[in-house]
Amino acid sequence: MNEETPKDSTDPEWIPKLDDKIAALNSSRVYKKVTPLHDNTWYVKWVGTIFMVLAVSSRSIGPPVDHIFDQCFSLVGLSCWFWVAFQWHDRALMTVNAICLPLLIAGIIRSLLV
Repeated sequence: MNEETPKDSTDPEWIPKLDDKIAALNSSRVYKKVTPLHDNTWYVKWVGTIFMVLAVSSRSIGPPVDHIFDQCFSLVGLSCWFWVAFQWHDRALMTVNAICLPLLIAGIIRSLLV
């Protein structure tokens, strides 16, 4: 059972791969998205994720933990994820973080003034 896989489009059993489909579209708007491993975005993504988990944890603990910790942890986490979204050209992540960041900053300012 030594079967070879089809190598190119001249082979009748050839199945187009993602790269071939993208090339066939001949479009500057279509990108192959792959989550990078161990580059700057990978580290910032995980730091942001840790801060978001800390924010939710401090929120769930309740009154013994000051409300400002939740907001500051969230601010750092959202900022990290906004930067990652910008680097990845991910519009959905950019949108959610661009909406949440000013709301969170307004909440922090309100908490500090009251």
